[in-house]
Amino acid sequence: MHSFTPSPENSREFRDALGRFGTGITVVTAASGEGPVGMTVNSFSSVSLDPPLVLWSPAKSSRRFAHFQAAEHFAIHVLSHRQEQICHGFSRSAYAFDKLDWVRNEQGVPLIEGCLSRFECRRRATYEGGDHMIVVGEVMRASTTDGAPLLFYRGSLGEFLRRD
Repeated sequence: MHSFTPSPENSREFRDALGRFGTGITVVTAASGEGPVGMTVNSFSSVSLDPPLVLWSPAKSSRRFAHFQAAEHFAIHVLSHRQEQICHGFSRSAYAFDKLDWVRNEQGVPLIEGCLSRFECRRRATYEGGDHMIVVGEVMRASTTDGAPLLFYRGSLGEFLRRD
């Protein structure tokens, strides 16, 4: 095992160490003054069952940060292994809705159809998190369907293979 003290000089090494933790891929969406916006995110986690809370962490350096910093309501979409194109679309553009099946909820938040899970949230709290903001959302509505997840591990996308 190689050990090191994370610093600005070895940020790539630190990022590589973090990349050894496999995560699911989500797209977070919100309404904005410029229309519906979305962002591909893998910094998603459950926080509490009672009350139902989740968190995610947008980068402050993102061109989309202001949209999500201002959003009182947002939705987190857990992508299936068949939705890699959605992941790439929102990695490149905040406005990648044109070829998607989506609707708006009562708060105007865009909801992408066909995801494994979807969490419609109201912002509960935000916290400083270094170069990111930690956003805690109270889940007002959740939706699920069956399927395999899209996963991110060591810089690559893939799917989960189940052993029976």
